[in-house]
Amino acid sequence: MDFELQWLLWALPLAFALGWVASRWDVRQSQRDLQGSQKVYYKGLNLLLNEQHDKAIDAFIEAVQQDPDTSDLHFALGNLFRRRGEYERAVRVHQHLLGRADLPRAERDRAQHALAQDFMKAGLFDRAEQGYTALAGTAFDTEARLALLDLHERARDWSAALEVGQQLETSGAGSFASRIAHYWCEIALEADAAHQGEAADAAVAKARESAPRDARPLVLAGERAAAHGDHAAALVAWNQLMSVRPTAFNLVAKRYAASASAAGLTSSALERLRALYEQSPTMDLLETIASLETDPTARAHRLLGHLREHPSLAAAQAVLGAIATTPGSSTDAAPGAVTAVRDAVRRAARPLHRYRCAACGFEAEHYFWQCPGCLGWDTYPPQRLEDL
Repeated sequence: MDFELQWLLWALPLAFALGWVASRWDVRQSQRDLQGSQKVYYKGLNLLLNEQHDKAIDAFIEAVQQDPDTSDLHFALGNLFRRRGEYERAVRVHQHLLGRADLPRAERDRAQHALAQDFMKAGLFDRAEQGYTALAGTAFDTEARLALLDLHERARDWSAALEVGQQLETSGAGSFASRIAHYWCEIALEADAAHQGEAADAAVAKARESAPRDARPLVLAGERAAAHGDHAAALVAWNQLMSVRPTAFNLVAKRYAASASAAGLTSSALERLRALYEQSPTMDLLETIASLETDPTARAHRLLGHLREHPSLAAAQAVLGAIATTPGSSTDAAPGAVTAVRDAVRRAARPLHRYRCAACGFEAEHYFWQCPGCLGWDTYPPQRLEDL
């Protein structure tokens, strides 16, 4: 017994010492591994900042292999794949993260958001929608809803876009009243195309209720009233447009004159148009006023006055046209000369008759409420290039 007790007394300190040495070895080894992975990580960041994406990817892959449990390295690698357009590899990285059972909830939501972005960039909109929908109630809720809004707009699913827009409006994420009004207007146009007049009326009313001072609901209300022969109602809507959005009135100026003539309200319409022209002189307004005036000489003088105050090719073209149609003009001295000059000016002025998106610069002959280039709403100034 004494012999066994003696060995036991020797073995206990020896076992303790061996355990201490082993633990110190493991700590030092883990520190070396951590330092090695950190060096590779910083090397990848340096390469990324120097726009050497291929080498940065290799560095991040090496860092992930050295420290496979670090989620930040996976996120960095996945996001780099996405930026490079390698969406399949980005999806695999983020799906690998989601498959880890030890991933905290916050990191899991982050991985879900990154995966949804991968699908969005890859054009897999159905899977992107599922991914963003799964983020409801998380820290990425607002970002996910904004992405869903973009998805529904691309798909022209205006009812779904309306629902998401209303959710964002009530959540305090910002003002979405204008976009909601646009959605109601799109729904109204679809209802009109399907010959559902009552549904279209209700949608227009909702649009005006959502954004009472926005231009499009008033424009659409006047257009629909004029199309149904109710020119008095059209004038009421467009008169309100003239008050709340005078610059946007240029979009309906000529149709306003047609409805005024049809309703027998030419004189009052002329008075309103002249007052608006004094505030904001544009060629659209001037041509509308000229179309309602019965005296050709007065029309020519008005156009000439505009040309002197606001010289432009469009104004010159209008003056030449008025001179050619004014009785007693001097065009008889050179037959066809005014016509030739007018045609040349018309061709030169054609590029200035366009509208240009203020966000991306996309130009178009027709006005768009949503830019076909950048898909932004209300990014087109309601004036042609020559009047800006």
